[in-house]
Amino acid sequence: MNNVKTFGLLTFLGVLFVGLGYLLGGSQGGLFALGIAVLFNFGIYFFSDKIALKAAKARPLNPTELPNVQSIVSSLAQRSNMPMPALYVIDSPQPNAFATGRSPRKASVAVTTGIVEMLDLRELEGVLAHELSHVKNRDILIATIAATLAAALSLLARMAFWSNLGGRRSNDNPAAGIIGLVAMIVVPIAAVLLQMAISRSREFEADHDGAEATGSPLALASALQKISVGTSRVPMDVNPAVSQLFFADPLKAFGGKKGRQGQMSKMFSTHPPIPERIDRLEKMVGPIR
Repeated sequence: MNNVKTFGLLTFLGVLFVGLGYLLGGSQGGLFALGIAVLFNFGIYFFSDKIALKAAKARPLNPTELPNVQSIVSSLAQRSNMPMPALYVIDSPQPNAFATGRSPRKASVAVTTGIVEMLDLRELEGVLAHELSHVKNRDILIATIAATLAAALSLLARMAFWSNLGGRRSNDNPAAGIIGLVAMIVVPIAAVLLQMAISRSREFEADHDGAEATGSPLALASALQKISVGTSRVPMDVNPAVSQLFFADPLKAFGGKKGRQGQMSKMFSTHPPIPERIDRLEKMVGPIR
């Protein structure tokens, strides 16, 4: 169901993008919008992993560094019939991790020094299995395309308003100016909401697949509980553009959020509420479904 939901949201985001171009510029506008999307995605497809690692201040893991991480990832990759991803470390006390790369053959996994210190081996295995599930399901590519389309939508809406599409044509057709203004405000918000929904959907799926890979849903649930506390208390200096890649929201300590998230806060969140993630994992205990 999460896969179907993700495909539907991604398709709608693409249609919205091309449709906005057509609405504001006719067939030429639609083709222009499609061209921007293709150009953006081409660049991101080949360079998103490098951009993400640099933005997170990750450095390559030395062959003798963090042997437990290297051993766990190697074992999980073999069991999943995946190539061994490149490993990176982020020198931060916040417990967190993320994966990036457009395919299993081009994947990288990064962990913070804080997560290795905080979690026991079974919990760490659950987190790393979660990240490898993202790689196996090509979630990073899906998230990248969604983020790129959302950014391109915002750019198109602004271009439509200021070009009038914003000036000359609005004198002949006042409605065009109004449409351009509304699009500039509403479309980027709608695109971000869809992008966030896709991100949350993929996190639930990776939790499920990671728990299946290890056979220990409760170990991953325990890791989530510890990481929730750690991310709330320990800030992490990371570019907001890559925050959705992380196992848990790395900017949580800056948000001042306490207790249950409101519905509006959930809609604009890159990650599902941790209590909901833990609840789903606890329901998996017994025969893995």
